[in-house]
Amino acid sequence: MSLLTPATEIPSKEKLYLIQLDGLRFLAVTLVMLDHWLGEKNSLPLGYFGVNLFFVLSGFLITRILIHSKQADDRLQRTHGHSLRQFFIRRSLRIFPIYYLTIIILALIGFQAARENFVWFMTYTQNFWIIIHQTWFGALDHLWSLAVEEQYYIFFPFLVLFLPLRRLPVVLASLVGLAFLLRVYLFVTGAPWMVQFVFMPACLDAFGLGGVLAFLMVFRREQFNKLVGNTGFLLASLAFYALNVYLMSTTSSLRNVYTDVFDRFFTSLFCFFIIGKSVVGYGGLAKWVLEHPVSNYLGRISYGLYLFHNLVFNYYHTPPDFITVRAWNRVLREMPFLVDTGADTTLKFLFFYGITVLLATVSWYVVEKPLNALKDRFSY
Repeated sequence: MSLLTPATEIPSKEKLYLIQLDGLRFLAVTLVMLDHWLGEKNSLPLGYFGVNLFFVLSGFLITRILIHSKQADDRLQRTHGHSLRQFFIRRSLRIFPIYYLTIIILALIGFQAARENFVWFMTYTQNFWIIIHQTWFGALDHLWSLAVEEQYYIFFPFLVLFLPLRRLPVVLASLVGLAFLLRVYLFVTGAPWMVQFVFMPACLDAFGLGGVLAFLMVFRREQFNKLVGNTGFLLASLAFYALNVYLMSTTSSLRNVYTDVFDRFFTSLFCFFIIGKSVVGYGGLAKWVLEHPVSNYLGRISYGLYLFHNLVFNYYHTPPDFITVRAWNRVLREMPFLVDTGADTTLKFLFFYGITVLLATVSWYVVEKPLNALKDRFSY
Protein backbone atom coordinates (compact mmCIF):
# COMPACT_ATOMS: atom_id res chain seq x y z
CA MET A 1 0.00 0.00 0.00
CA SER A 2 1.32 3.42 -0.94
CA LEU A 3 2.12 5.84 1.84
CA LEU A 4 -0.29 8.28 0.19
CA THR A 5 -3.12 5.77 -0.15
CA PRO A 6 -6.35 7.32 1.20
CA ALA A 7 -6.81 6.49 4.86
CA THR A 8 -9.42 3.94 5.85
CA GLU A 9 -10.23 5.90 9.00
CA ILE A 10 -10.68 9.65 9.28
CA PRO A 11 -9.37 10.99 12.60
CA SER A 12 -12.00 12.04 15.11
CA LYS A 13 -12.25 15.59 16.44
CA GLU A 14 -10.57 14.43 19.65
CA LYS A 15 -7.63 12.97 17.74
CA LEU A 16 -7.25 16.11 15.66
CA TYR A 17 -7.22 18.41 18.69
CA LEU A 18 -3.72 19.29 19.87
CA ILE A 19 -3.98 20.94 23.27
CA GLN A 20 -0.63 22.73 23.27
CA LEU A 21 -1.52 24.65 20.11
CA ASP A 22 -4.08 26.69 22.07
CA GLY A 23 -1.25 27.63 24.41
CA LEU A 24 0.81 28.76 21.41
CA ARG A 25 -2.08 30.92 20.21
CA PHE A 26 -2.15 32.57 23.62
CA LEU A 27 1.59 33.26 23.47
CA ALA A 28 1.38 34.57 19.90
CA VAL A 29 -1.39 37.06 20.60
CA THR A 30 0.31 38.18 23.83
CA LEU A 31 3.51 38.95 21.90
CA VAL A 32 1.50 41.09 19.48
CA MET A 33 -0.10 42.94 22.38
CA LEU A 34 3.27 43.58 24.00
CA ASP A 35 4.59 45.01 20.76
CA HIS A 36 1.63 47.31 20.17
CA TRP A 37 1.22 48.42 23.78
CA LEU A 38 4.80 48.98 24.94
CA GLY A 39 5.87 51.05 21.96
CA GLU A 40 9.42 52.38 22.27
CA LYS A 41 10.02 50.51 25.52
CA ASN A 42 10.34 47.35 23.42
CA SER A 43 12.97 47.02 20.68
CA LEU A 44 12.39 43.36 19.79
CA PRO A 45 10.16 42.32 16.83
CA LEU A 46 7.62 40.64 19.14
CA GLY A 47 4.55 41.53 17.10
CA TYR A 48 6.14 40.35 13.86
CA PHE A 49 7.06 37.06 15.52
CA GLY A 50 3.54 36.60 16.90
CA VAL A 51 1.92 37.21 13.50
CA ASN A 52 4.31 34.80 11.77
CA LEU A 53 3.58 32.19 14.40
CA PHE A 54 -0.11 32.55 13.51
CA PHE A 55 0.71 32.26 9.79
CA VAL A 56 2.75 29.06 10.19
CA LEU A 57 0.11 27.63 12.52
CA SER A 58 -2.62 28.43 9.98
CA GLY A 59 -0.60 26.75 7.22
CA PHE A 60 -0.19 23.66 9.39
CA LEU A 61 -3.82 23.37 10.52
CA ILE A 62 -5.41 24.20 7.15
CA THR A 63 -3.17 21.79 5.25
CA ARG A 64 -3.88 19.00 7.74
CA ILE A 65 -7.64 19.61 7.52
CA LEU A 66 -7.58 19.59 3.73
CA ILE A 67 -5.48 16.42 3.53
CA HIS A 68 -7.89 14.55 5.80
CA SER A 69 -10.85 15.96 3.87
CA LYS A 70 -9.40 14.75 0.58
CA GLN A 71 -8.82 11.33 2.10
CA ALA A 72 -12.45 11.24 3.21
CA ASP A 73 -13.61 12.16 -0.30
CA ASP A 74 -11.53 9.36 -1.81
CA ARG A 75 -12.67 6.83 0.75
CA LEU A 76 -16.34 7.71 0.18
CA GLN A 77 -15.84 8.03 -3.59
CA ARG A 78 -17.27 11.53 -3.77
CA THR A 79 -16.05 14.65 -5.54
CA HIS A 80 -13.75 17.09 -3.79
CA GLY A 81 -16.35 19.79 -4.30
CA HIS A 82 -17.97 18.55 -1.07
CA SER A 83 -14.86 19.23 1.00
CA LEU A 84 -14.27 22.54 -0.75
CA ARG A 85 -17.79 23.70 0.10
CA GLN A 86 -17.52 22.52 3.70
CA PHE A 87 -14.16 24.21 4.10
CA PHE A 88 -15.40 27.62 2.99
CA ILE A 89 -18.60 27.38 5.02
CA ARG A 90 -16.74 26.38 8.17
CA ARG A 91 -14.09 29.09 7.71
CA SER A 92 -16.80 31.68 7.10
CA LEU A 93 -18.69 30.71 10.26
CA ARG A 94 -15.52 30.98 12.32
CA ILE A 95 -14.04 34.18 10.92
CA PHE A 96 -16.59 36.44 9.27
CA PRO A 97 -19.37 37.17 11.83
CA ILE A 98 -17.40 38.92 14.58
CA TYR A 99 -15.03 40.56 12.07
CA TYR A 100 -17.82 42.08 9.97
CA LEU A 101 -19.83 43.00 13.06
CA THR A 102 -16.82 44.87 14.44
CA ILE A 103 -16.15 46.76 11.19
CA ILE A 104 -19.82 47.70 10.77
CA ILE A 105 -20.17 48.92 14.36
CA LEU A 106 -16.96 50.96 14.08
CA ALA A 107 -18.20 52.55 10.85
CA LEU A 108 -21.60 53.34 12.36
CA ILE A 109 -20.14 55.06 15.42
CA GLY A 110 -17.90 57.18 13.22
CA PHE A 111 -14.55 55.44 13.69
CA GLN A 112 -12.62 57.22 10.95
CA ALA A 113 -10.48 54.38 9.55
CA ALA A 114 -13.43 51.99 9.36
CA ARG A 115 -15.81 54.53 7.83
CA GLU A 116 -13.44 55.97 5.23
CA ASN A 117 -12.06 52.59 4.14
CA PHE A 118 -15.19 50.52 4.70
CA VAL A 119 -15.14 48.72 1.32
CA TRP A 120 -11.49 47.75 1.71
CA PHE A 121 -12.14 46.17 5.11
CA MET A 122 -15.34 44.47 4.01
CA THR A 123 -13.55 42.83 1.07
CA TYR A 124 -10.43 41.84 3.04
CA THR A 125 -8.23 43.96 0.77
CA GLN A 126 -6.93 46.40 3.38
CA ASN A 127 -3.39 45.15 2.80
CA PHE A 128 -3.64 46.39 -0.81
CA TRP A 129 -4.77 49.79 0.49
CA ILE A 130 -1.62 49.90 2.62
CA ILE A 131 0.53 49.02 -0.39
CA ILE A 132 -1.14 51.65 -2.57
CA HIS A 133 -1.07 54.47 -0.04
CA GLN A 134 2.13 53.52 1.81
CA THR A 135 0.63 54.24 5.19
CA TRP A 136 -1.36 52.58 7.97
CA PHE A 137 -4.85 52.70 9.47
CA GLY A 138 -3.98 53.64 13.03
CA ALA A 139 -5.85 51.44 15.48
CA LEU A 140 -6.89 49.10 12.65
CA ASP A 141 -3.32 48.54 11.39
CA HIS A 142 -3.23 44.95 12.59
CA LEU A 143 -6.10 43.82 10.36
CA TRP A 144 -3.71 43.57 7.40
CA SER A 145 -2.76 40.09 8.62
CA LEU A 146 -6.39 38.93 8.53
CA ALA A 147 -6.56 40.03 4.88
CA VAL A 148 -3.42 38.00 4.13
CA GLU A 149 -4.94 34.90 5.76
CA GLU A 150 -8.21 35.24 3.85
CA GLN A 151 -6.40 35.67 0.53
CA TYR A 152 -4.41 32.53 1.29
CA TYR A 153 -7.62 30.62 2.03
CA ILE A 154 -9.05 31.57 -1.37
CA PHE A 155 -6.58 29.61 -3.48
CA PHE A 156 -4.80 27.08 -1.26
CA PRO A 157 -7.69 24.58 -0.82
CA PHE A 158 -7.81 24.10 -4.59
CA LEU A 159 -4.12 23.13 -4.64
CA VAL A 160 -4.54 20.44 -1.97
CA LEU A 161 -7.90 19.05 -3.08
CA PHE A 162 -7.43 19.00 -6.85
CA LEU A 163 -3.76 18.11 -7.22
CA PRO A 164 -2.37 14.63 -6.44
CA LEU A 165 -1.20 14.46 -2.82
CA ARG A 166 2.17 13.15 -3.98
CA ARG A 167 2.69 16.57 -5.60
CA LEU A 168 1.96 18.46 -2.40
CA PRO A 169 5.58 18.62 -1.13
CA VAL A 170 6.65 20.22 -4.42
CA VAL A 171 3.75 22.67 -4.24
CA LEU A 172 4.60 23.66 -0.67
CA ALA A 173 8.30 24.01 -1.43
CA SER A 174 7.37 26.17 -4.42
CA LEU A 175 5.32 28.48 -2.19
CA VAL A 176 8.27 28.86 0.17
CA GLY A 177 10.67 29.56 -2.70
CA LEU A 178 8.27 31.93 -4.45
CA ALA A 179 7.84 34.07 -1.34
CA PHE A 180 11.57 34.24 -0.69
CA LEU A 181 12.45 35.12 -4.28
CA LEU A 182 9.66 37.69 -4.42
CA ARG A 183 11.08 39.45 -1.36
CA VAL A 184 14.54 39.36 -2.96
CA TYR A 185 13.09 40.99 -6.09
CA LEU A 186 11.23 43.63 -4.10
CA PHE A 187 14.36 44.45 -2.09
CA VAL A 188 16.67 44.62 -5.12
CA THR A 189 14.26 46.82 -7.07
CA GLY A 190 13.85 49.20 -4.14
CA ALA A 191 10.16 48.59 -3.55
CA PRO A 192 8.76 50.19 -0.37
CA TRP A 193 9.26 47.90 2.61
CA MET A 194 5.51 47.80 3.31
CA VAL A 195 4.99 45.75 0.14
CA GLN A 196 6.94 42.73 1.35
CA PHE A 197 5.45 43.19 4.80
CA VAL A 198 1.74 42.99 3.90
CA PHE A 199 1.63 41.44 0.39
CA MET A 200 0.17 37.94 0.66
CA PRO A 201 2.52 36.21 -1.85
CA ALA A 202 5.50 37.57 0.12
CA CYS A 203 4.17 35.79 3.23
CA LEU A 204 3.75 32.36 1.63
CA ASP A 205 6.91 30.83 3.08
CA ALA A 206 5.26 31.02 6.52
CA PHE A 207 2.13 29.22 5.30
CA GLY A 208 4.19 26.82 3.16
CA LEU A 209 6.41 25.73 6.05
CA GLY A 210 3.29 25.10 8.11
CA GLY A 211 1.99 22.97 5.25
CA VAL A 212 5.23 20.98 5.13
CA LEU A 213 4.83 20.29 8.83
CA ALA A 214 1.29 18.98 8.25
CA PHE A 215 2.37 16.77 5.34
CA LEU A 216 5.15 15.21 7.40
CA MET A 217 2.81 14.66 10.33
CA VAL A 218 0.19 12.86 8.22
CA PHE A 219 2.36 10.87 5.82
CA ARG A 220 5.82 10.65 7.42
CA ARG A 221 4.99 10.41 11.11
CA GLU A 222 8.19 8.61 12.13
CA GLN A 223 10.37 11.16 10.36
CA PHE A 224 8.17 13.94 11.72
CA ASN A 225 8.71 12.78 15.30
CA LYS A 226 12.46 12.52 14.78
CA LEU A 227 12.67 15.95 13.17
CA VAL A 228 10.57 18.01 15.56
CA GLY A 229 11.39 15.91 18.60
CA ASN A 230 15.08 16.70 18.20
CA THR A 231 15.81 19.63 20.52
CA GLY A 232 18.99 20.31 18.54
CA PHE A 233 17.00 21.35 15.47
CA LEU A 234 14.81 23.63 17.59
CA LEU A 235 17.88 25.29 19.10
CA ALA A 236 19.54 25.60 15.68
CA SER A 237 16.46 27.35 14.28
CA LEU A 238 16.50 29.64 17.33
CA ALA A 239 20.18 30.43 16.67
CA PHE A 240 19.48 31.35 13.03
CA TYR A 241 16.55 33.50 14.13
CA ALA A 242 18.57 35.25 16.85
CA LEU A 243 21.47 35.87 14.45
CA ASN A 244 19.13 37.44 11.93
CA VAL A 245 17.56 39.67 14.62
CA TYR A 246 21.05 40.75 15.67
CA LEU A 247 22.04 41.57 12.07
CA MET A 248 18.75 43.43 11.56
CA SER A 249 19.44 45.68 14.52
CA THR A 250 23.16 46.27 13.92
CA THR A 251 23.07 46.99 10.19
CA SER A 252 23.36 50.72 9.55
CA SER A 253 20.31 50.96 7.33
CA LEU A 254 16.97 50.68 9.15
CA ARG A 255 15.54 48.57 6.31
CA ASN A 256 18.04 46.02 5.04
CA VAL A 257 18.26 42.56 3.53
CA TYR A 258 17.85 40.98 6.97
CA THR A 259 14.60 42.84 7.70
CA ASP A 260 13.08 42.65 4.23
CA VAL A 261 14.24 39.27 2.89
CA PHE A 262 15.49 36.90 5.58
CA ASP A 263 13.39 37.88 8.59
CA ARG A 264 10.14 36.16 7.63
CA PHE A 265 11.91 32.97 6.53
CA PHE A 266 14.02 32.50 9.67
CA THR A 267 11.13 33.56 11.90
CA SER A 268 8.88 31.03 10.18
CA LEU A 269 11.53 28.30 10.36
CA PHE A 270 11.82 28.81 14.11
CA CYS A 271 8.01 28.72 14.37
CA PHE A 272 8.04 25.49 12.32
CA PHE A 273 10.02 23.74 15.06
CA ILE A 274 8.14 25.44 17.90
CA ILE A 275 4.81 24.17 16.51
CA GLY A 276 6.20 20.75 15.62
CA LYS A 277 7.54 20.31 19.13
CA SER A 278 4.15 21.27 20.58
CA VAL A 279 2.49 18.57 18.43
CA VAL A 280 4.82 15.95 19.89
CA GLY A 281 4.35 17.61 23.27
CA TYR A 282 6.62 19.80 25.37
CA GLY A 283 7.46 18.64 28.86
CA GLY A 284 8.28 20.41 32.10
CA LEU A 285 7.54 24.11 32.48
CA ALA A 286 6.64 24.57 28.81
CA LYS A 287 4.02 21.80 29.09
CA TRP A 288 2.58 23.42 32.21
CA VAL A 289 2.32 26.83 30.51
CA LEU A 290 0.91 25.59 27.21
CA GLU A 291 -1.61 23.19 28.76
CA HIS A 292 -2.69 25.39 31.66
CA PRO A 293 -6.47 26.04 31.59
CA VAL A 294 -5.90 29.81 31.50
CA SER A 295 -3.54 29.53 28.51
CA ASN A 296 -5.96 27.21 26.74
CA TYR A 297 -8.90 29.54 27.31
CA LEU A 298 -7.00 32.61 26.14
CA GLY A 299 -5.81 30.64 23.11
CA ARG A 300 -9.40 29.67 22.35
CA ILE A 301 -10.50 33.33 22.35
CA SER A 302 -7.29 34.56 20.69
CA TYR A 303 -9.14 35.68 17.56
CA GLY A 304 -11.14 38.15 19.63
CA LEU A 305 -8.06 39.19 21.58
CA TYR A 306 -6.26 39.95 18.33
CA LEU A 307 -9.24 41.71 16.77
CA PHE A 308 -9.92 44.03 19.73
CA HIS A 309 -6.54 44.70 21.36
CA ASN A 310 -5.58 47.71 19.21
CA LEU A 311 -9.03 49.19 19.79
CA VAL A 312 -8.45 48.97 23.54
CA PHE A 313 -5.05 50.65 23.34
CA ASN A 314 -2.20 51.36 20.95
CA TYR A 315 0.92 53.19 22.06
CA TYR A 316 1.19 55.21 18.85
CA HIS A 317 -2.44 55.83 17.92
CA THR A 318 -4.68 55.94 21.00
CA PRO A 319 -5.52 59.56 21.97
CA PRO A 320 -5.01 60.64 25.60
CA ASP A 321 -8.74 61.30 26.05
CA PHE A 322 -9.73 57.76 24.98
CA ILE A 323 -11.92 55.98 27.53
CA THR A 324 -9.43 53.22 28.37
CA VAL A 325 -6.57 55.70 28.80
CA ARG A 326 -8.71 57.90 31.04
CA ALA A 327 -9.60 54.83 33.08
CA TRP A 328 -5.92 53.96 33.50
CA ASN A 329 -5.08 57.52 34.48
CA ARG A 330 -7.82 57.32 37.10
CA VAL A 331 -6.14 54.21 38.51
CA LEU A 332 -2.85 56.12 38.75
CA ARG A 333 -4.55 59.03 40.50
CA GLU A 334 -6.00 56.62 43.04
CA MET A 335 -2.64 54.85 43.49
CA PRO A 336 0.05 57.52 42.89
CA PHE A 337 2.71 55.35 44.49
CA LEU A 338 2.78 53.31 41.25
CA VAL A 339 4.06 56.19 39.14
CA ASP A 340 7.69 55.88 38.03
CA THR A 341 8.22 52.68 40.02
CA GLY A 342 8.60 50.38 37.04
CA ALA A 343 5.62 48.39 38.25
CA ASP A 344 3.28 50.81 36.49
CA THR A 345 4.32 49.50 33.05
CA THR A 346 3.50 45.91 34.03
CA LEU A 347 0.24 46.89 35.67
CA LYS A 348 -0.71 49.05 32.69
CA PHE A 349 -0.21 46.06 30.39
CA LEU A 350 -2.30 43.84 32.67
CA PHE A 351 -4.98 46.53 32.89
CA PHE A 352 -5.42 46.72 29.11
CA TYR A 353 -5.03 42.94 28.84
CA GLY A 354 -7.90 42.50 31.27
CA ILE A 355 -10.16 44.84 29.27
CA THR A 356 -9.30 43.01 26.04
CA VAL A 357 -10.00 39.61 27.62
CA LEU A 358 -13.37 40.91 28.82
CA LEU A 359 -14.31 42.09 25.32
CA ALA A 360 -13.07 38.86 23.71
CA THR A 361 -14.99 36.79 26.28
CA VAL A 362 -18.24 38.60 25.49
CA SER A 363 -17.51 38.15 21.79
CA TRP A 364 -16.79 34.44 22.28
CA TYR A 365 -19.92 33.58 24.24
CA VAL A 366 -22.36 35.92 22.49
CA VAL A 367 -21.23 35.64 18.85
CA GLU A 368 -18.35 33.28 18.10
CA LYS A 369 -19.14 30.15 20.10
CA PRO A 370 -22.84 29.89 19.12
CA LEU A 371 -22.00 30.33 15.43
CA ASN A 372 -18.99 28.05 15.72
CA ALA A 373 -21.34 25.30 16.91
CA LEU A 374 -23.08 25.46 13.52
CA LYS A 375 -19.92 24.03 11.95
CA ASP A 376 -21.03 20.59 13.14
CA ARG A 377 -23.77 20.76 10.52
CA PHE A 378 -21.09 21.03 7.84
CA SER A 379 -18.84 18.15 8.73
CA TYR A 380 -16.10 17.04 6.37
